[in-house]
Order: sequence, then structure tokens, then C-alpha cells
Amino acid sequence: MVGAMPAAPESVHVTALKLRPATRTDLPTVLALLADEERVVDPATLVVDEAYEQAFAAIDADPRNEILVLVEGVDDQGDDGRVVGCLQVTYIPGLGKGGAERALIEAVRVRADRRGGGLGRILMERTIERARTRGCALVQLTSNKRREDAHRFYDGLGFARSHDGFKLAL
Repeated sequence: MVGAMPAAPESVHVTALKLRPATRTDLPTVLALLADEERVVDPATLVVDEAYEQAFAAIDADPRNEILVLVEGVDDQGDDGRVVGCLQVTYIPGLGKGGAERALIEAVRVRADRRGGGLGRILMERTIERARTRGCALVQLTSNKRREDAHRFYDGLGFARSHDGFKLAL
């Protein structure tokens, strides 16, 4: 559940940022961000194999799935700058909450060299607003138990630690 969120820090120029659906040309950068835990990974060093191509095509074709990218340095003509963050959001219809849709956010990443400046907050706030505009009654996410910094970040956004999650590798 999401509560009231404080404004983003002044260190980020919000007008220079744009949240948009990822395109095929963003795929190497998104994969680099997913590999980017402690250091920046150069997208040119990654191989985008057929499995990634097929997964991206399936996500892109599904109106209930989005990979969103946060782009920095967007000019007044709308030309994109550099992707500095990404996430995947899946919209799930359900019978709970009066038949309302919920948004599941996964794979939240901000470039390692840009963390701590408010970009993650902006990425999440804009995604939450996108879900709210779509009519979602709830936003949910899971985070690896080892990612204590991420847990504090989600707490600060107003998320409640309300459930324990379970996974079964197949």
C-alpha cells in the first residue's frame, strides 16, 4: 500500500526527466541496468540473445505489461537523453478489492553511479501515478531479503511490509 510521499530531493532536475515505455533499442541498456548491482555495466558489452528478444517482444505486445525507462536529458523537442533507470510493471486483474486491478512492480534499477540522488524516487512516484491513472487500487512489489537499502527506500515511499513472499524455482 502506498501512502503520502515526500517530494523528490532538489538534486534532481525533474523537468529534464521523462518516464516512457522501453523500446527495442533500449533493450541492451535495460539488460545492463539489470546486471548493474555495484558498478555501471556498458550495454555494448552485453549479448542480446534470442531469449531476451522474445521476452521483450512478448512484454511489449502485452497491454498488461510494461518495461518503463527513466530518461535523463530530454530536450524541449522530446529527444531522449540517457536511460538512468528502469522497472517492469504488470497490471493484474483480480476479484479482490472489488474487482480492481493491481500493479506489480519488479526489476527496479537505477544506474549505480546515479543512486542516492532521487532518481529512484522519481521513477517509482511516476510509475505509481501511472498505475493510479490506469485505475489500479493497489501497487505491490517484492524485494530480495538481502537488499536492506532497497527496503528502507520502499518504506520511505510509503510501502507497508504486509506479506511474506515465497518463490519456487521450476
